[in-house]
Amino acid sequence: MNRILVILTIDTKNLPGNFQEIIKKEREVVAKWKEEGFLDQLFLRQTKNGAILIFKNIDEAKVNQLMPTLPLYQLKKSMEIFPLIKDTEF
Repeated sequence: MNRILVILTIDTKNLPGNFQEIIKKEREVVAKWKEEGFLDQLFLRQTKNGAILIFKNIDEAKVNQLMPTLPLYQLKKSMEIFPLIKDTEF
């Protein structure tokens, strides 16, 4: 089973006034992705400047298509995508 790791960093110095509304919509999108079975995990960063998303059973092209639909994507400072392979020894 393939995994794709995404590290999303947002610009916390320029948060809009409706940030809490954006967070609410973000949670709805993430819950839908989880329900649809292609989001494996979501971790918030301790620095509160982004998140780590781990996708499963989709390719990098699909991840690139999905990420801009996240409400927080509009605040993106950077985004890194890492396709992963499982080490079968562990």
